[in-house]
Amino acid sequence: MKITKAVFPVAGLGTRFLPATKAMPKELLPIIDKPIIQFAVEEAVAAGITELIFVTGRTKRAIEDHFDTNPELEHALEAKGKGELLDMVRSILPKGVNCVFVRQAQARGLGDAVLCAAPVVGDAPFAVLLADDFMRGVTLPTSALVASYDRAPGTLLSVMEVAPEEVSKYGIVTPGPTGIDEELGVAGLMEKPTMDDAPSRLASVGRYVFEPGIFDLLRGLGPGAGGEVQLADAIDILAGKGGVRALPITGRRYDCGSKFGYLEAILDVGLEDEQFRPRFMKMMQERCAPHCD
Repeated sequence: MKITKAVFPVAGLGTRFLPATKAMPKELLPIIDKPIIQFAVEEAVAAGITELIFVTGRTKRAIEDHFDTNPELEHALEAKGKGELLDMVRSILPKGVNCVFVRQAQARGLGDAVLCAAPVVGDAPFAVLLADDFMRGVTLPTSALVASYDRAPGTLLSVMEVAPEEVSKYGIVTPGPTGIDEELGVAGLMEKPTMDDAPSRLASVGRYVFEPGIFDLLRGLGPGAGGEVQLADAIDILAGKGGVRALPITGRRYDCGSKFGYLEAILDVGLEDEQFRPRFMKMMQERCAPHCD
């Protein structure tokens, strides 16, 4: 089966960005003028996804509003002759792409969030995208994972090598036999190990492809690290059966769940924007000069 469904777990409280996220979902924090979640949605659509499943919490209604139509705004833009902005607002979601919103009643972990999407996903393979991981590059991870699944079905992860001091923040891969082309075999996945215990420095980073069998595993899991249902625990079980492969990301990944990663993303996007680059570079030079002595 072709992968046409993607799950976006967006029920988290975003406490690292308080007070900004007290009333606004962290997924709507903008990188210049586009919310983080929209970049993830565009990545999914570029990979052929046509059904977007958002697993939300009670404070996340604004995400639904962002991807819904806004007749009042469109009318105002049209009346003022702002055609370019009107087209932008109307094209946030391409035709033929649908949104479904599912409520996660309690924040019980990433595994539970994915499980909440089971009634909508049904018996189809699906992708999972974590909006905190902002990806840039010629070939984005979701497209690479979907193409790999088309060649050989199975569970697939996006991975990257992280610094030793960062290992304890991620699910870390136990390498298995090398797969096809650029693929890596995965013999296991350990959630947030210490560097001394870590089987490698290959971290799972926010993009996955699963077959529907993952739901039965998640239903049978008890609380893992942090007292939550951990997606990494289900992946580890699948890996032990030889059914998991990994693809190293080929572009750039920004951890927009952290303040520094978010700042880094804004800086790089601003420096690459033709509209802002000259003034932005001049400003950066002026700001940095006093600190370079």
